[in-house]
Amino acid sequence: MDDALAAESAIRRQLYNYCRAVDRLDVKLGYDVWHATGSADYGPLFKGTGREFIDWVCEQHRRLLTHSHQISNILTIVSGDAASSEAYVTAALRYKDGDRLIHVDVRGRYLDRWSLRSGVWAIDERQYVHDFDDRREVVALQAEGWSSRDTSDPSYQLNGF
Repeated sequence: MDDALAAESAIRRQLYNYCRAVDRLDVKLGYDVWHATGSADYGPLFKGTGREFIDWVCEQHRRLLTHSHQISNILTIVSGDAASSEAYVTAALRYKDGDRLIHVDVRGRYLDRWSLRSGVWAIDERQYVHDFDDRREVVALQAEGWSSRDTSDPSYQLNGF
């Protein structure tokens, strides 16, 4: 595999790691997506370091009943040990408002600048671009799932995870 394809693969894996970290509230995994000096700009919601963002977003998500993040349409440009990417993100969030179950869908994009340091691709700068969202009351078909929002989730029992 040539260097550019290997870089794209490593960056894609980090984007997936980010979603997993947020959905499983796995702070350490989330930290590893950013370089220690990396920044996160989520517009009016948050501005700070990547690690501060992971702390903040996991704390926000602990208030929810459940959440699920997906990444798609990943476009990456690699130039040596630097890269940039645009990735579409969809987040589904659920919480209780009194007796009502509220579902929020959020759509946006991550505009990331990456670098390869000590053999690891990680984010130097992230800018989140919000495209749209919607909020509605829902009736769940199943009251609870069998996933866990921590490392006791069944996925962590797989080899290599």
